[in-house]
Amino acid sequence: MQDIVSLETIYKIYQMGDVQVTALNGISMTIKKGEFVAVMGASGSGKSTLMNILGCLDRPSKGKYYLEGVDVSQFSKNELADIRNKKLGFVFQSFNLLSRTTVLENIELPLIYSKKLSRIDRDRIDQIMATLGLMEFQRHYPNQLSGGQQQRVAIARAIVSNPALLLADEPTGNLDSVTSTEVMNVLNDLNHNMGITIVLVTHESDIAKHARRVVVLKDGEVLSDTPSLSSASGSYPPSATFLHH
Repeated sequence: MQDIVSLETIYKIYQMGDVQVTALNGISMTIKKGEFVAVMGASGSGKSTLMNILGCLDRPSKGKYYLEGVDVSQFSKNELADIRNKKLGFVFQSFNLLSRTTVLENIELPLIYSKKLSRIDRDRIDQIMATLGLMEFQRHYPNQLSGGQQQRVAIARAIVSNPALLLADEPTGNLDSVTSTEVMNVLNDLNHNMGITIVLVTHESDIAKHARRVVVLKDGEVLSDTPSLSSASGSYPPSATFLHH
């Protein structure tokens, strides 16, 4: 199975006045195509820094980051922006939808930015909206949707460009427990049925158990890296019923 992510002895050191703060302390790991990995850790553990590096939003101080076999660790800002557009999808806690833009237009945005909106893309958008149960809401605006529906729109926007890696940063942080489970089932189905590689950052163990693998960070280092309980037992959270392929 192809390695989507390969981190080799990654350090991230910040200079805070006269003091050096080590946010990541020599992290090495690989993530294979089709994996669903949850990254956990207390505040200050390094999980947000790791997400920023995986998302090409920041560069490591030392070490190598290979994304689909390409070392992106020393890319320029413009090169990193290009990688983000072509290879990565992002889902955030706050949804980050454009309020005066319809559901359909929000989902189309990455393709418009990359000047790739074609007939094939429109077919893909329709398929994704149907998969995520959004077809009836495509002309709605974000403020007309529930929190769970808005996060589905954000997920649709993140995967419309067929990214190599989907990064979800506390995607259920603004949702109640029932809606959080629904969103995690959506991500689970995308992973199972579409083979999308997902890295999820969360501080909630109930959310992390939906992943197949859980990486726990402490003080910028990997404390543990194990199959999740659901994966180890051979069972998974119930799938959403609206996926059909």
